[in-house]
Amino acid sequence: GNYSLAVVWVDIPVGGREGKHSHPGPLIVYVQEGALSLYYEGKPTVTYKPGETVYVEAGKIHEGINMGNVPIKAIASFVVPKGQPITKQAE
Repeated sequence: GNYSLAVVWVDIPVGGREGKHSHPGPLIVYVQEGALSLYYEGKPTVTYKPGETVYVEAGKIHEGINMGNVPIKAIASFVVPKGQPITKQAE
């Protein structure tokens, strides 16, 4: 096919943030530990708890932020169009 799947383990320390960015394909994040606060373009920031899943549409600018008091551990699954970088930092 013209797509690949990338699965990435994500750790965000207490007080950490990823920086605003987007992906060329959809992203699904499963939160294992901690509380993931997600800035999402055009939506209010929502916090996801362990066991919850987050879906981010292709091209939408977003950022994971750790506003809690324990490190975040999550698994991110990306559908990536062939030949494209997984992540694009926002301006």
